[in-house]
Amino acid sequence: MVIFAFALVYLFWGSTYLGIDIAVQTIPPALMCALRFSIAGVVMLAVCAATGRKVLYSRRQITLAAVAGLLMLMGGNLTLSYAELSVSSGLAALILAITPLWFLVLDALLLGDHHISGRGKAGLALGIVGLSVLVWPQLRSTSALGHREFWASVSLIGGSFSWALGSVLSKRWQSGMDVFSATGWQVTAAGLGNFVFALVNGDLSRAVWTARGIGAVLYLVVCGSWIGYTAYIWLLEHVPTSKVSTYAYVNPVVAIFLGWLILHERVDRFILTGSAIVVLSVILVTSAKIRERTVAEELPAVEAAGD
Repeated sequence: MVIFAFALVYLFWGSTYLGIDIAVQTIPPALMCALRFSIAGVVMLAVCAATGRKVLYSRRQITLAAVAGLLMLMGGNLTLSYAELSVSSGLAALILAITPLWFLVLDALLLGDHHISGRGKAGLALGIVGLSVLVWPQLRSTSALGHREFWASVSLIGGSFSWALGSVLSKRWQSGMDVFSATGWQVTAAGLGNFVFALVNGDLSRAVWTARGIGAVLYLVVCGSWIGYTAYIWLLEHVPTSKVSTYAYVNPVVAIFLGWLILHERVDRFILTGSAIVVLSVILVTSAKIRERTVAEELPAVEAAGD
């Protein structure tokens, strides 16, 4: 089951970058995310109820699930959707490959069950170098398009942090909720949050409903949300987050290939060099040995000394 879940995340999430790129060409990002997550979330909860899974939980449990969902699917996915208006799907996937670096830091700070090793710190530093190479052409550009691409790239870094924070909190806040019901509440909350943003932003009046755009949204609902996201949440429950985050250096390969094949996106030396550095940094981080905190480290100083 673990191998199968990883395969689903690797394949379908790699292809969602292309789906988002196609969808936002005619449907504003917030409205696209609202439709995608509202449909996916409501159906998830309905299926859970129909199959006898518990759906109704305490206000606190649902609120925590909603917060995690908003951080991941609004802070992360909405940012990505806006960024893909300016940057290619392949470049967006490469920048988001730094997500495991955030996982490493947040795991240590919030979960507090391990220290960052020297190898992990080297991976963090190398990841910054890789990001610098990726955005270097936009940073040097003097055109309006180059500036827009640069700030879109910077926003993706923030989006990746939001996604990692939501993922780590989701793992920390495990409160006895059924994993699939919790996923349904997370996705539904993200749909509602994106709908509010879309209404405030006037997205409904700017949407152009085409078969291509609607088809892309449906693909994102089925393959991105129902299949990919559910598999991801299931993995968070059964596998260390540092291992789950390996999707971040498989997805760019899928995204770059599909972007090049279908949308004819450019792949230059900066993307090739930067991607190699970022992938290497992520491999360093995810393969670094994790030193667990000892009991003495977790006890207050006086109690530890008394032992």
